[in-house]
Amino acid sequence: MTETTTTTRPAPKAAVILTPSAEARIAELMSKAPEGAIGVKLSTPRRGCSGLAYSVDYVTTEAKFDEKIVTPGGVFYIDGASVLYLIGSTMEWREDDFTAGFVFENPNAKGACGCGESFMV
Repeated sequence: MTETTTTTRPAPKAAVILTPSAEARIAELMSKAPEGAIGVKLSTPRRGCSGLAYSVDYVTTEAKFDEKIVTPGGVFYIDGASVLYLIGSTMEWREDDFTAGFVFENPNAKGACGCGESFMV
């Protein structure tokens, strides 16, 4: 009789850690999402002085290589082509008297433009 062993592996970590404020903002966005939206998606399009920028938009279809993070308030996707630029990042929603927006702490960013619009890896 041959004995088999089973190895249990922990679930893979998400590329981006969402703070509770980011999850709450995703829930708020999804509560007023346009018809057909299935979630919110983070991507890093080429833009700005330093090369890459963060972009968060509604998404209506699930792309094959996107990372999918299910939050209590809705589904958050990370663009498959952007994952390598974002691994280990933290995404937070911050609001004060003058500004509101997602803020990223990205250990892969080697620099950013002076206005904070874009970053480079």
